[in-house]
Amino acid sequence: MGSSDRLFNTQRTVHQILGGGLVADVMLWRISTVLLLLFTILFLWAKSATILNRPAPPLPHLHLSEETANEAAAFIRDQVNTVLSVSEDIAYGRDSRMFVKVGLMLLLISVVRSLTDFFTLSYICLVVLLTVPPFYERYEDLIEMYALKKKLT
Repeated sequence: MGSSDRLFNTQRTVHQILGGGLVADVMLWRISTVLLLLFTILFLWAKSATILNRPAPPLPHLHLSEETANEAAAFIRDQVNTVLSVSEDIAYGRDSRMFVKVGLMLLLISVVRSLTDFFTLSYICLVVLLTVPPFYERYEDLIEMYALKKKLT
């Protein structure tokens, strides 16, 4: 299958698209069972400690370095500047196609928001974000074959 035959015209795997690190492993459920087990044990330990008047489980002291904070701030700044640049293009009428896309997305969000509340929508989004990437990674060939068949008809 060449890159033009693929659904998203890419040669990268889902793991590489998601960043290729620990976050990608968790998103693809490669190590999530271990994490889920650890979080469950920690939760049960904390709840039973409260009921039995015992001390809570010790948590490690978390520290965020200044370098990491600066990198995160720079990344967020770049993303905000990109959004503002696109917004400026839309406001000045330079990108009418993007204006229509934004308008349709806002309409879609408004319709979905009128059908459900924020917490239900957040839960649905979380479930979709945690299940679609592993599903796509596992059945990538079948999905692309079906999409290519639909694309040709």
